Amino acid sequence: MLLYLAAAGVGTLGVIDDDTVSIDNLQRQVLHDTAAAGVAKVESAAAAIARLNPHVTVEAHNDRITAVNALDLISRYDIVCDGSDNFATRYLVADACYFAKRPLVYAALGSLDGYVSVFKPYARKASGEPYPSLRCIFPEAPPAGLVANCSEVGVLGPVAGVIGTLQATETVKELLSLGDSLAGRLLIYDALASRFDTVELSYDPDNPLTGRSPTILDLSVHTTPAGPACAAE
Repeated sequence: MLLYLAAAGVGTLGVIDDDTVSIDNLQRQVLHDTAAAGVAKVESAAAAIARLNPHVTVEAHNDRITAVNALDLISRYDIVCDGSDNFATRYLVADACYFAKRPLVYAALGSLDGYVSVFKPYARKASGEPYPSLRCIFPEAPPAGLVANCSEVGVLGPVAGVIGTLQATETVKELLSLGDSLAGRLLIYDALASRFDTVELSYDPDNPLTGRSPTILDLSVHTTPAGPACAAE
């Protein structure tokens, strides 16, 4: 996804991740290579982007996104892309984007499937109804350990490539106001069936973040460190 954004000429890319490149992840994390094993992922990403397009500025944050730094980091950029592999990060980033009024291009992977959407619940449709948030679909994250992450169940590498490419496409569309946004819709890719489906999402007036009587008023509900994300400007 980052390579496509850099190739498209997005001028500034912010990347946050505190992990290092691991050989066993290269089958799906093709931004990195074998020679970068053990190197901080943000440094490897910056180097790869510089080789592709030296005119792109990469702001590398070798850190984890948390309730303390999320709003400051996200507010620096025009749009946020989340490709994290855990629910704590997904919900933190989604909530922070709402408070910062930044569009979120959301991508998630299963072993053989993937999901892409755009969340901008701070904005309203032509009808006057707010766009749905992540919490309109799933009000709360599942309990820790209930759903396995990518490292536990494995992911077919090309599926990550398909979803990353779709995420980059939606990001460029949002930046340039092109075509029909995925805001209010969820794109589902089933690799085994070679099928794409699009599901309409509805605003839930009872959701805890953007509902009529919200109970989440800031990021204090996020007490544990989350993980990586990236942003574009």
